[in-house]
Amino acid sequence: MTHHGKGANVEETIQKGTRSRRGMLPKLDLTNRLERTTAMDRTIRALAKAVRGRLRPGGLRDLLHGVPTGTPAHPPLATASLGCWVATAVLDATGADPRAARTVLVTGLAGAAPAAAAGITDWSVLHIEQQRVGFVHAIANLSAFTLYAGSLALRLAGRERGGRLLGYAGLGAASLGGMLGGHMAYRQAAGANHAEQVTHLVPLGWHNLCELKDLPDGRPVSRRLGYIDLFVLRSGETVTILADHCSHLAGPLHQGRLTSEGGVTCVVCPWHGSTFRLSDGKVVHGPATAPQPVFQTRVRRDGIIQVRPAEQA
Repeated sequence: MTHHGKGANVEETIQKGTRSRRGMLPKLDLTNRLERTTAMDRTIRALAKAVRGRLRPGGLRDLLHGVPTGTPAHPPLATASLGCWVATAVLDATGADPRAARTVLVTGLAGAAPAAAAGITDWSVLHIEQQRVGFVHAIANLSAFTLYAGSLALRLAGRERGGRLLGYAGLGAASLGGMLGGHMAYRQAAGANHAEQVTHLVPLGWHNLCELKDLPDGRPVSRRLGYIDLFVLRSGETVTILADHCSHLAGPLHQGRLTSEGGVTCVVCPWHGSTFRLSDGKVVHGPATAPQPVFQTRVRRDGIIQVRPAEQA
């Protein structure tokens, strides 16, 4: 009798849980579907290749990626335009001076051009799943720009009501673009730093890595220290070590090629061409904007290489 009562309680709990789930809001699966769809891949690959071909590695591309500031340039530029367009909607809704709404709207339109240039530069060197979402993100933002440009034209022609309506439609398109951009940044980690933050993963002090004689001379290899994969390069008795996962999208740096930039030895990521200085991990060329974590090294008398994060020095 007692056993039957327990079974009834379990069944009642399951039924309550089922009713509770039925009452939940439906899950929006738009972004996940965009990641998986292949219908746009041919167009995406062709466009990304064209952008990379047109915008060769150099100062302009590094500027658009945000290398000089050490952080991606697109998000703050896009946020500025979106903020102006939200302000336009607020001014329209509260019946403010139409000239103020036009001024803020024009500011948003002016800021959209550099934001788009930075965004498409970043987009051209992402993984295909990120590019699929980014492609629709760009279409939404282009729609928003077109609607706001039309809104401005109507306002200048004295058709304020039609201009406000187009402005509201533009805000809807910009909001969709912002949602997709947020998905790329927070869910797909586009633009995030993918290099291991080693200071909290490595205990204080020196740690044995391997014997010097076990490393090839002049050729990068990967070695593991606890949870961290390391890029290790031996040059005679000198050993240079960086975190191995590229800060752009975690490409394996030890598979990259060595190059010289301004007389300084650098490594080029094999995935998207980010270039890092071996001496301090500094970004020389993007798309990466965050530097690679660097390790100090020393060789014991018995030939054992010891390492510690440079931040602990």
